[in-house]
Amino acid sequence: MNGRLIVVPTPIGNLEDITFRAQRILAESDAVVAEDTRVSGRLLQHLGIARPLVSFHTVNEHRVVEQLIARLARGERLALVSDAGTPGISDPGFLLVRAALRAGIEVECLPGPTAFVPALVCSGLPCDRFVFEGFLPQKKGRRTRLEALRDEPRTIVLYESPHRLQRLLDELAGVMGADRPACASREISKLHEEHVRGSIAELRTHFAAHAPRGEFVVCVGGAP
Repeated sequence: MNGRLIVVPTPIGNLEDITFRAQRILAESDAVVAEDTRVSGRLLQHLGIARPLVSFHTVNEHRVVEQLIARLARGERLALVSDAGTPGISDPGFLLVRAALRAGIEVECLPGPTAFVPALVCSGLPCDRFVFEGFLPQKKGRRTRLEALRDEPRTIVLYESPHRLQRLLDELAGVMGADRPACASREISKLHEEHVRGSIAELRTHFAAHAPRGEFVVCVGGAP
């Protein structure tokens, strides 16, 4: 009898964001498949849950995925978590979910925390229709991707690290125009949560004077 792979979102900031159901699934699973076992280990310790941890990240996922499918095929229930948020959304996890489905193993995904939804809602930009792009390519294809988004009428949602934020804002200004409305959100659900709204030019000025800290969600207004 096949087991089950359960995708469990974990808090992106405030630990109170975890659901009762997520806690129960983690406690009942045969093992927790984690992006970083140290990060997930601290979460489990906080929740008072003791379960075996299996490392599964972008470096080893191709090598480990077959071992995990074999465990699922033997009937085990595995909980898949990332460091924060929902696995598979700009995080490892897609390969395992796809492999499990191809092997005929049931996959369940719990609803829960993810960074871009609260950032999009708080941006003040239209959120009835939007495009989620996540992290842009760092080298090859980056300019092409940005140019393809220039005439996109829906709100565009991007992820960016703090040390590359200014570069992203410069590129957005060059491709889409410095007057395009945007919002840069950081530290979602944490003590220092912040949303900086304005034109791309105003965001560039703000972060030139205030060093960016924390991971960012950047929402850009669609083409007029």
